[in-house]
Amino acid sequence: MAEIDKVSPTRSKLQLPDIEELAQDVDILEEPTNKGPVEINPTEDGGVEIDFDPAAVIAQSGDDPRANLAELLEEDILSSLGSTLQNEYQDNKSSREDWEQAYTKGLDLLGFKYENRTEPFAGASGATHPVLAEAVTQFQALAYKELLPAGGPVRTKVVGKIDDVKQAQADRVKEFMNYQIMCEMEEYEPEFDQMLFNLPLAGSTFKKVYYDETIGRCVSKFVPAEDLVVPYNSTSLEDTDSIIHVLKMSENDLIKNQVNGFYRDIDLGTPANLEDKIQEKKNDLEGVSTSVTDEVYTLLECHVNLDLEGFEDINLETGEPTGIKLPYIVTLEESSMDVLSIRRNYNPQDPLRKRQNYFVHFKFLPGLGFYGFGLIHMIGGLSRTATAALRQLLDAGTLSNLPAGFKMRGIRVRDEAQPLQPGEFRDVDAPGGNLNDAFKILPFKEPSQTLLALMGQVVQAGQRFASIADMQVGDGNQSAAVGTTVALLERGSRVMSAIHKRLYASMKREFMLLANCFATYLPPIYPYDVVGGERQIKQTDFDQRVDIIPIADPNIFSQTQRISVAQTQLQMAMSNPQMHNLYTAYHDMYEALGVKDIDTLLPPPQQPQAVDPGQEHIAALSSKPFQAFPGQDHTAHMKAHLNFMGTMMVRTNPQILAAVQKNIMEHISLMAQEQVQLEFKDEIAQLQQLSQQMAPILQQQQLNPAAMQQNPQVMQMQQQQQMLNEQMESRKAVLVAETMAEYLTEEKKVLNTLGNDPLLQLKADELQLKAREEARKKEEAEDKLAMENLKLMQARELTEDKLQQDDEHAKLRASVSLAKDGIKEMKATVKGVN
Repeated sequence: MAEIDKVSPTRSKLQLPDIEELAQDVDILEEPTNKGPVEINPTEDGGVEIDFDPAAVIAQSGDDPRANLAELLEEDILSSLGSTLQNEYQDNKSSREDWEQAYTKGLDLLGFKYENRTEPFAGASGATHPVLAEAVTQFQALAYKELLPAGGPVRTKVVGKIDDVKQAQADRVKEFMNYQIMCEMEEYEPEFDQMLFNLPLAGSTFKKVYYDETIGRCVSKFVPAEDLVVPYNSTSLEDTDSIIHVLKMSENDLIKNQVNGFYRDIDLGTPANLEDKIQEKKNDLEGVSTSVTDEVYTLLECHVNLDLEGFEDINLETGEPTGIKLPYIVTLEESSMDVLSIRRNYNPQDPLRKRQNYFVHFKFLPGLGFYGFGLIHMIGGLSRTATAALRQLLDAGTLSNLPAGFKMRGIRVRDEAQPLQPGEFRDVDAPGGNLNDAFKILPFKEPSQTLLALMGQVVQAGQRFASIADMQVGDGNQSAAVGTTVALLERGSRVMSAIHKRLYASMKREFMLLANCFATYLPPIYPYDVVGGERQIKQTDFDQRVDIIPIADPNIFSQTQRISVAQTQLQMAMSNPQMHNLYTAYHDMYEALGVKDIDTLLPPPQQPQAVDPGQEHIAALSSKPFQAFPGQDHTAHMKAHLNFMGTMMVRTNPQILAAVQKNIMEHISLMAQEQVQLEFKDEIAQLQQLSQQMAPILQQQQLNPAAMQQNPQVMQMQQQQQMLNEQMESRKAVLVAETMAEYLTEEKKVLNTLGNDPLLQLKADELQLKAREEARKKEEAEDKLAMENLKLMQARELTEDKLQQDDEHAKLRASVSLAKDGIKEMKATVKGVN
């Protein structure tokens, strides 16, 4: 109970009320002036009594799911919470100290900063071998091109049965997300580029997807591995209990967030400008330093589970707290440990109170714990070895070109501190008169060939592991089997292919988080302008009916591999064009090559249309496809074809004759089908009715097949359908037979008009023999093709075995060469000693 006295009024002449007015005032004072969680009751002496329940006030103020709960909690609770989270952050950070040290030391292997060395002598080489930098740069260039094409990285697929409505929805989602990522989200492309450069170094990088209140849209920010701290025993972002994101924020941005109510408006003092070892190393490599005037605050955004007082998880049956910790996002300043905000990190409508995830983990190679392995961890040792060998070779060359040694005491050389210039002879005072006896040059050796060969082996091992040894396809055997090139590409790209699939899976999770962000914060209908038109997206488009995936193919990671696969496909299609769609094969080849306006270069094939018999005859003479269509005058078409078959050109050309007869058979089949539809009109309606009745029954059958198999109603309907279909098919066969008999009679009339001519009879026999010969050649060609395919498969196996043997022989020859060089140097050393 708290009492608040009124301030004494200024003295003035008062006018007393009468007794009735006093009585009314007394009646009013007897009733409380307010009802609810806060009650204000006036007292007789002119004061008021304020009665409130703190828990009720907190509950009423914290109903907003986006409310900053730090504004409602007491300072002692916030101080204790900030201290606890600060200690947890320090413990988690110290648990990965070995990982930070390995990463920090590995950054020196990039060679961005030349090292001025004084050991073993002043001016010794400080060069760094670029094997690590080359691997990182090539991976970044390859992945950036494949994962983020110019048209956008998103494509969509319809989940379930495809219809026009779902397909239009999927197209809207695809176009909108590509527009947002490539046009509106200006930070996405440069940060994605930076992430791909950091990924092969650290082994792990992260993307954070959330709605930025300051700029008013969804963003996807790159988070380096050193700025995301988790407990040492975590294995993934989904099962960890704590995720702490280290944020660097300027004083101006912090004030903006405090003014708009996102953070508590408290005085944080002067920032400490704390930097970890990894950031210091990066700044050193970039050649930048932190200015004293830069006021940058270090914030810790903690995604943790807490049991906050006043916001406990309540059992709906008993009304008592369950003690279960709920997910929250707590933001505090690192140096002062002041809590700036506490917000719920779950959906209020979710009965399970699941944590909402904002982070996506990108891994280069899976590590032994939470963080992945990068090239620093995998080939860092090889890079150090190559660097040491390179420096020794350069130092040996330096000492060999600029020799040093001893001179006899008493020798005087004019300007001895200055090096000799070409063509210069300098005066020397030699007491003995013999310069050879006065100077002794140390025997520095030339750069060792053995060390050079060893460095080459080390570099090749690193390049082979990082899959950056480019295979020169054009230098190979052009007449090799189709599968040989593919085998060579696959052999040198297995590691890269696995990394590409991990990136594909991570990008899919990132796009799903972006879609959830759009579904939450977009208006019901959002119009936007694109080049050449207007578009709109609906908030309801981001549902479970559309699957959002990267446009990159998880099985193809480079254009070289894509071209090789398309070329193999085209060669196989050309080997047997009757079984393949050549247009699709050529279209895929042009698409793999990156050709623009493919339809202009390769017009799509036109679909056959219903035409008159004369146009069909022209198509037959031009070897173009044509077919019969329902609703045509089939009798007139067949008569025209019969007359066309009687011409000398058609009679002597089996291909044209076969095409025309094929079209006649189509007309006969369609004519019989149309006649059956007229005769069995009632039966067809009965079949449609049975199908409608069986549709719901068949849906239940999919849920319980065993029970529906014994349903007598289903069995009776199926028997009726089968009987009606058999009757119609039987009638159709009779009609086809009758029409064929009539057709044969008419064909004989046409063909017998020229049958008595002996020359024409000889020509017909000749055509029959020619047709048989062509059939025999075709069969032999198919057998030959099958034999060639078998030979190609055997050649591929032999090529792979030969490649493996060549590798083994190359390693053996290199070992023997190194051993021989070592023996030669040992012999030379022994000879020099003797």
